[in-house]
Amino acid sequence: MPYNSFDDYPMSWRPELERGKKPLYIALADLLEQDVASGVLKPGTKLPPQRELADFLDINLSTVTRAFKICAEKGILNSSMGSGTFISYHHTAVDLLPAERDIIDMGPIMPALKRMDEIRTIVQEMMQEPYFDEAFQYSEGTEYWQKEAGARLLSHVKCRISAEKIVCATGGQNAIAAILLALFKPGDRLGVDPLVYSGVIGLAQLFGIRLIPIEQENGEMSERGIRDAVKKDGIKGLYIIPNCQNPTAHCMSEACKEMIASVARQEDLIVIEDGFGALLTEDVKSPIYDRAQEQGIFLLSLSKSISPALRQAYIAIGDRYRERVMNVAYNINFEQSVFLQEVASRLILSGSFESLAARRKQILQARNRIADEIFKDYELWGGKNSLCRWLVLPKTFSSEEFERLAAQKNISVYGSEHFAVGKKIAASGVRLAIATPKDEELLRQALFSLREILQSR
Repeated sequence: MPYNSFDDYPMSWRPELERGKKPLYIALADLLEQDVASGVLKPGTKLPPQRELADFLDINLSTVTRAFKICAEKGILNSSMGSGTFISYHHTAVDLLPAERDIIDMGPIMPALKRMDEIRTIVQEMMQEPYFDEAFQYSEGTEYWQKEAGARLLSHVKCRISAEKIVCATGGQNAIAAILLALFKPGDRLGVDPLVYSGVIGLAQLFGIRLIPIEQENGEMSERGIRDAVKKDGIKGLYIIPNCQNPTAHCMSEACKEMIASVARQEDLIVIEDGFGALLTEDVKSPIYDRAQEQGIFLLSLSKSISPALRQAYIAIGDRYRERVMNVAYNINFEQSVFLQEVASRLILSGSFESLAARRKQILQARNRIADEIFKDYELWGGKNSLCRWLVLPKTFSSEEFERLAAQKNISVYGSEHFAVGKKIAASGVRLAIATPKDEELLRQALFSLREILQSR
């Protein structure tokens, strides 16, 4: 029997644990997962302390600890020393699936369909070459001139690295996966922004890596937050997006970059720096990688800035970690498309990507002006070249409700729950992928409809 009486004691979770059918820690973990899936336990709920729950169920403390560990590795729980254990937000969020065709899609981020004459010209030239048919085979590796293309692209965003040190991958998501698999193991902890790119949440959940939200100052990681996460949570590294952070569209200050580089050197942290948006940023500054090469890893993909079909990413990484990441990247991307490698490399080395990126900037600037005008009376984060904007919601709306009301108007947006890490949502809002609608008219239509929802209260 439990030592204490819980008849009148408030507890956020009172599970009814059946004994005998399976090991108790597995039964408890299954019960917790079921109660989260059914909505009995809501996102952000703080669970009873493990010792208290063990006493309530009349079981060993180690049984509760093992059950919580299973659920944490599945991404169901988040915990922090001194704060407790909470139900994760992102585990219960709706999957980020493409919207139906009759919906104005502002959920996933991808460049709107426009003529890409530079790519068309390259493909037409390739078609006249005698070895064109070989482009439709699998690649047996990355040739040196293709790495030179990667070095040139990285130099365009002030990342200096020689071609032989470039690691190539099939897209940004594969690059992140290779880095996590090479340098982290299940149970390791990675510091992230409280609202973070959902692809990283999914990969961390898949690989059993714990995401730890870092305390913020002025919308970016604070030194105290990073050092606390090192001390209390034992984080092994950081994942950051300095240019147009996904989802909040915040651009990191130079002071924050310098601070992260300094702390990474002192604490020996791996800094995974995602170049999302860097090709579209005005007056881009050098990445953290240039300031802390032994700790830094910088990756840049063509998918969001140039074309979703060009699934090519280039990784700048120091000698310390290069071989490990290169081996994993090679196994993940073992059979790449020769055709895509050729098109991407020729686009870069010919300099044609610059005119294509310039047109992307013009399109984005026009779309951001529309968003600024329509939401001039509301808090809208992001700038003139942002691929997405973050609409901060009034307290009268939850992001889940707003997402649902938008869907009723045939508009797809993603609310905070899709990006939240930790025990609470840092900023209730929705991400507006303004780059995605096919034309400005559809964008205006969607934004006016979203404003109508805000004005309804």
